[in-house]
Amino acid sequence: RYEFNNAYRQRYEDAGFIFSGTSTDGKLVELIELKGHPFYLASQFHPEFLSKPNAPHPLFRGFIASAHQRQHNRPL
Repeated sequence: RYEFNNAYRQRYEDAGFIFSGTSTDGKLVELIELKGHPFYLASQFHPEFLSKPNAPHPLFRGFIASAHQRQHNRPL
């Protein structure tokens, strides 16, 4: 299992990353985003395991909507 090394957390925050999801004790980074990027997301969990063919996880729906908006300059 891979985990985010908190020794680098301040450097990432200084570079514009947002730690938007952590474990309940706040020590384990679960989700990061990059401020100002149209769709930059990294997750420790597996949203693909929480998806079904007709019910994708919200992360996948958000990714598709963001890609569509970027390509067509309008929301999905």
